[in-house]
Amino acid sequence: MIMIIMGLASLFIVHVNGEDSLAFDHHQKPSTDGHYYDQMQSMKAFKHSLLTRRQLATPTISSSPAPAPQAMNQPPASRPHVYEVTSYGADPTGKLDSTEALLKAITDAFNGPSEGFLMKGIANLGGAYINLQGGNYRISKPLRLPAAGAGNLMISGGTLTASDDFPTDGYLIDLSASSSSSSYNYEYITIKDLMLDCNYRGGGISVINSLRTSIDNCYIAHFNTEGILVQDGHETYIRNSFLGQHITAGGDPGERNFSGTAINLMGNDNAVTDVVIFSAAIGVMISGQANTLSGVHCYNKATGFGGTGIYLKLPSLTQTRIVNCYLDYSGIVAEDPVQLTISSSFFLGDAYILFKSVKGLAKGINIVDNMFSGANKGIEIVQLDQSKGPFKQIDQVVVDRNNVNGMNLKATVAKGSVQGNGTSWTIDFSPVLLFPNLIDHVQYSVSSSGTLFPSHALRNVSQNRVVIESDVAVPASVFVTVDQGVSS
Repeated sequence: MIMIIMGLASLFIVHVNGEDSLAFDHHQKPSTDGHYYDQMQSMKAFKHSLLTRRQLATPTISSSPAPAPQAMNQPPASRPHVYEVTSYGADPTGKLDSTEALLKAITDAFNGPSEGFLMKGIANLGGAYINLQGGNYRISKPLRLPAAGAGNLMISGGTLTASDDFPTDGYLIDLSASSSSSSYNYEYITIKDLMLDCNYRGGGISVINSLRTSIDNCYIAHFNTEGILVQDGHETYIRNSFLGQHITAGGDPGERNFSGTAINLMGNDNAVTDVVIFSAAIGVMISGQANTLSGVHCYNKATGFGGTGIYLKLPSLTQTRIVNCYLDYSGIVAEDPVQLTISSSFFLGDAYILFKSVKGLAKGINIVDNMFSGANKGIEIVQLDQSKGPFKQIDQVVVDRNNVNGMNLKATVAKGSVQGNGTSWTIDFSPVLLFPNLIDHVQYSVSSSGTLFPSHALRNVSQNRVVIESDVAVPASVFVTVDQGVSS
């Protein structure tokens, strides 16, 4: 009722003000005498009396009733699982060694309350968060996670710098364990929003036999082994990150001396997405199956200096997809590639793809819809290394629909034509076809402008040359399509 009366009073004030406003210029203040003034004073007094009654009807804090006994006996709400490292004595200025303080925070997080399980034998830490609070922490030994068997944990928000006595074979963050009751060491560990300065003493992050690990928005520099090592386990996702042994933006005078590997994938089912690798001898080394690279920009050590952008080192079990990547003066090497797709990628600065024969196997390969740009040095876009023996098992290999500027086109599919007056027509496809002396399939047609209707046949395909012959001499145009990678 009080609220209704106040509402009516406010409407009354507006109505009175609206009527009286007609009597004076709207740029002038209303007069404070007369009937209008008496009405305003009366309404103010009425409003004051209503507010006074409402305050008297509302109990004060001190007179609030005591909580019910059952509410007082309830346990307090559990605190958020956030572990701020400065509360453990970590020095955010980087002047003092913070190793033990950080390890204590990590240990407390692992020993904190858990909420059921993830994979069998892996406790769910409920989203425990180790907060580096934007500090720069110097560490003298790896931040190795405690005993295995836990997950749903995040480490985020700061910088870790290796000290001058950090072990050269260590990693700043080490997800490994000597023993585990589970089939995996850890599950759902997130490493996010970090800068890792390895100080040329070791590596950045090691992920060993872990499941569903996420490395997101990290900057890893000054490693001398690996920026990120992934071994065994499944589904480590590396995304939105930057890795470089030396902090440079290309054209570094010391590029010939770049060493180390930015990302080493020694496991299955991992993904690297939207990652820049700006210095290292090898950008991404892959020796596991079913990995995916997308949006990766490699301008590490140039191929001309002995570097490699992406190295696929699992002969006959490649099973890798490389799409929408940028190979910037450093190319791709694949040993005995089987089930390999490279598409929608850009190769700059004479960067190329090299197939290395180990046991002579190349099967299920698609190199399609890429762009290659070079400096007219005669570099072929796809090359073969047969120093250990020729490729003998070649099946379902497609190198086609790539566009080339300043490099030599190579493909497994080619078309050609020749004109002449005679009984024989030869088209040499060896400058274009990838594999020497291999044509699986030929299609041709003969168009003759003469009055004779000759008989003709395919006579030879050796050394990637196609020979068509007729029984009589005629003026003719011969059109030929060849394919090296038709499935057997």
